[in-house]
Amino acid sequence: MSYVGPDFDPPQPRRPRRSPLTVAVAALVPGALLGWVVYEAVGGSGGDGGGAAQATVRTSAAATSGAPASSPTGDDKNPSSPAPTLASPTSSAPAASGPLKGKVVVIDPGHNPGNFQHATEIARKVDIGTNKKECDTTGTSTNAGYTEAQFTLDVSHRLKTLLEKLGATVKLTHDGNSPAWGPCVDQRAQIGNQAHADAAISIHADGSAAGNRGFHVILPGSVHAGAADTRPIVTSSADLGERIAGNFVRVTGEPPSNYIGDGTGLVTRKDLGGLNLSTVPKVFIECGNMRDSKDAALLTSGAWRQKAAQGISDGIVSFLHGS
Repeated sequence: MSYVGPDFDPPQPRRPRRSPLTVAVAALVPGALLGWVVYEAVGGSGGDGGGAAQATVRTSAAATSGAPASSPTGDDKNPSSPAPTLASPTSSAPAASGPLKGKVVVIDPGHNPGNFQHATEIARKVDIGTNKKECDTTGTSTNAGYTEAQFTLDVSHRLKTLLEKLGATVKLTHDGNSPAWGPCVDQRAQIGNQAHADAAISIHADGSAAGNRGFHVILPGSVHAGAADTRPIVTSSADLGERIAGNFVRVTGEPPSNYIGDGTGLVTRKDLGGLNLSTVPKVFIECGNMRDSKDAALLTSGAWRQKAAQGISDGIVSFLHGS
């Protein structure tokens, strides 16, 4: 995806406390982030929106997504095909007790392994409030062919298990073959809304240029257009994103993006349907760049994916407990 757009968001005001990422980065990589060169994003993957991205760098943690090297990644296209029939989203069997008992978390594994076989269906346009975009996209992959859809499902399953053990009720927006493609990005948002989720997260991996490394968290901008009204969730989503970013860098050792976000790890966007249409606190995370060999080595490691799930889980727990 391109990150150049005509209507950049004004930076959201910082909370007075030190964010978890600030503390984690100070412990793990003191001073190093300040010396990084920030590159323009060249392509990308991950997020739910193709076309020009409208991003605002926040001054506290990670960054944003791009579009896959050769395929779109996002939210919309032709209105001729019906939307996929959604089976009931996968629900968890929470532990009998735990710190998250009574909490509902919705996990949205970015893309779907079946999207490659349903190009027409995922290309149809859906309304995201600010404009129309693709229903869904295929996502990106490593140079060796490990797909973003495979990665996101794996991390989502690991995260689901961790949260269930803490007592949370967890729902997935899809589970690979159910449905066979999609769901569309507007439906993904609706699943979180209908579940009255206490927190929702969309899992992705980026597809930027080699040499571009690091993770970033995408926050919803303030949008009030059509069916989209993020104003009630902007502040809570920013809190969720900061906590996930801080714990992610602490647990995984993966640094904030060196190519977008000025080394902060947080970017605000108004062009992603999964965020625009959400009525519950929600963020996206791009766990790394699949097109960079160093990041790809991490993303294809089961041990590292477990760390990624743990870092995200720790962030969600921190958010839900307000600590």
